[in-house]
Amino acid sequence: MYVQELEPVADSLGLSALVAALPLVVVLVLLGGVRMKAHLAGLTGLLAAALVARLAYGMPVGQTLSSAAQGAVFGLFPILWIVVNALWVYRMTVRTRHFDILRRSFGRLSDDPRIQALVVAFCFGALLEALAGFGAPVAICSVMLVALGFDPVRAAVVALVANTAPVAFGAMGTPVVTLAQVTGLPLDSVASVVGRQTPLLALVVPLVLVGLVDGRRGLRETWVPALVCGVAFAAAQFTVSNYLSAQLADIAAALAGAAALGAVPRARVPATESVRASVLTGTRSEDLDERDPRREVLRAYAPYALIVVIFSVAQIPVVKDWLAGATRTFDWPFLDVVGPGGKPVGGNVFTLPIVATGGTLVLIAGVCTAVVLGVHARVAVQEWLATVHELRFAILTVTSVLALAYVMNLSGQAATIGQFVAAAGAGLAFLSPVLGWFGVAVSGSDTSANALFGALQVSAAKESGLSPELLAAANSSGGVLGKMISPQNLTIACAAVGLAGREGDLLRKVLPWSLGLLLVMCLIVGGQSSPVLSWMLP
Repeated sequence: MYVQELEPVADSLGLSALVAALPLVVVLVLLGGVRMKAHLAGLTGLLAAALVARLAYGMPVGQTLSSAAQGAVFGLFPILWIVVNALWVYRMTVRTRHFDILRRSFGRLSDDPRIQALVVAFCFGALLEALAGFGAPVAICSVMLVALGFDPVRAAVVALVANTAPVAFGAMGTPVVTLAQVTGLPLDSVASVVGRQTPLLALVVPLVLVGLVDGRRGLRETWVPALVCGVAFAAAQFTVSNYLSAQLADIAAALAGAAALGAVPRARVPATESVRASVLTGTRSEDLDERDPRREVLRAYAPYALIVVIFSVAQIPVVKDWLAGATRTFDWPFLDVVGPGGKPVGGNVFTLPIVATGGTLVLIAGVCTAVVLGVHARVAVQEWLATVHELRFAILTVTSVLALAYVMNLSGQAATIGQFVAAAGAGLAFLSPVLGWFGVAVSGSDTSANALFGALQVSAAKESGLSPELLAAANSSGGVLGKMISPQNLTIACAAVGLAGREGDLLRKVLPWSLGLLLVMCLIVGGQSSPVLSWMLP
């Protein structure tokens, strides 16, 4: 049995916290300062965490390795199991050219570039974030906007800023699922609080987007459709994350936002030539004028409809219970850890949701998609294997970061840092989103930031008397605002629109929005920790 200690270094909480923070410092410095590849930085940080666990905390080598193995397995299943299958569905639509049909369909919804930005970057980008995440929305939406005639820089900035509100529930809820796992908090509780924070961003972001596209004129002429889109998105994200399923929150929000936008008469009014001439300064793709058969358009939308239907059916109580029957729970081998008070920690037990997990449901949707799109079984398998190959470095990054997080959590390093950080007292709530923002800005992933700092936020909350669910959620909600300035996302955006080497230009354009919205989130969380906005919490 290994008993966690909070002050193993010279019986000093400050020195112990300093040593415990070394793995995080190593990762952040290697990523942000040295510009090392994310997977290499993750592996180096894991080594640092293992050394601190053994040399400073006295955790046996066997239990340290077992902790890392459990984190890596959780990274593979269910986290990457979701991402791989979701991206596989997208690759099949590209292979059959139905993604091009979908792009042309969006282009015909409105000829107003400000409305097109909302449809493509905000609504469809949110749907892509819901299904795949990990940079896919920025890359795909940037390319689509350029094809519609947007200047490459403007297209990239719009796609980056739009990729905020849906991030916490992206990749079929992967960030909040990870957050719940590493903190030991119930998924429904964490998702519920996040669902009372990020929807407030959704009210603002569409207005920001039309302003980015066409300045004050854009706000003056299209604020009504932008606001209606944001309200519908926010309402759906709040409702579904609180009362239905975290995995479906972004899918429902994206569809609700798009439907509401289509219902506003102002959104269908043709844009004036002066607007189009001033906004669309790029080259419009000629294939937008092609007319696609109605049957093919329906098939292009089918993969997303299948995912919505399958996930909705999976939430029916009878079906949900039947799927949960395949879940297996067992004691993790070579791991016996208790907290300072002698109570066993949650990491001793591992839950394997074989069927009742987002990745398996997306896999089923993918098989159905292959049938609907006419993809041969051999080609579908080839595309799945190609997806794994494409994500090989992301797989290594996620597994190493989660292994690092598990070693820090189970050895007691996160608890030590949390107790030290708790000295911030009531101000901790205001500052907690900043930690998530910083983690995502460096790592490029809300999932990774939650794995790194989730347990730390909960530990600090307990020590300072704040709600653990509130600070855990704040880590994820603050993190979504760091995504637009992360080096990985900036590089993806530049590569997608042919602006390689101009990441600095994009950073200067999106940084003020990132910081401004972060301040808003800090005020929201600070208010929710006080009587002012405490009524917002479940």
